Amino acid sequence: MTNVKATPLLNQPRVQRVLYPVLIGVVLVALWQWMVVAMELPPYLVPSPYLMMQTLVTDWAPLGNALLVTLKITVLSFLLATVAGVLISFLFVQSKRIETALFPYAVLLQVTPIVAVAPLIIIWVKNPVAAMTVCAALVALFPIISNTTLGLRSIDPDLQSYFKLNRATRWQQLMRLRIPSALPYFFGGLRISSGLALIGAVVAEFVAGTGGSGAGLAYQILQAGFQLNIPRMFAALLLISLTGVALFVLMAWLTKLALGSWHASELSQD
Repeated sequence: MTNVKATPLLNQPRVQRVLYPVLIGVVLVALWQWMVVAMELPPYLVPSPYLMMQTLVTDWAPLGNALLVTLKITVLSFLLATVAGVLISFLFVQSKRIETALFPYAVLLQVTPIVAVAPLIIIWVKNPVAAMTVCAALVALFPIISNTTLGLRSIDPDLQSYFKLNRATRWQQLMRLRIPSALPYFFGGLRISSGLALIGAVVAEFVAGTGGSGAGLAYQILQAGFQLNIPRMFAALLLISLTGVALFVLMAWLTKLALGSWHASELSQD
């Protein structure tokens, strides 16, 4: 009977994917702390990681509420961008002429700075949350459109010929051929779009300048800057960064859940 040796814990790919980034992060944070202490940098210039974490704990009430507001706008804009992007991609794939005529306008949305159009959207849409959601959705929209459209068109020609040979309808081709082929591209677009939705939400909050109980993390950053409360500013930036990482991890988990049992990109262990 052949004895199969178990792979050591540290050599397992899943452990390495977590361990290596954490080790690098610990080294960078320790170096940051050492430089601040060694150079005696004042907190209003560069706060130490310890002071930043201490501020995060002591000021959690306003920062936590602001995080919920930013997260709400991010999730709503991400859902809006996903639904709109998928519907537009379904429209594009129906006809090459439709895609040729409309795709440049999707590119136009991508290259137009959101800070240039956000004031107009905030004026047109009276509800601040709805206005910021639309602004953030515009930022997150293009990766969904481009990736999903590419996936819907990247089908095996032999399979397409087989479907046509069996007189499959457009609906049957879409549901049984194009959508399964497009899923890896679609989830790749989700990973990009989730981060862009967060960026768009923060930018929209900066432009809107809302305060009070409806203020997000962008307002906390602005307020901390005006008050020279740099530790709180860094704490708010840390929350934004951690939220972005959490969104990416969530999208990666959804990708693994949807593709892990059949697609080569998730089955590979390298």
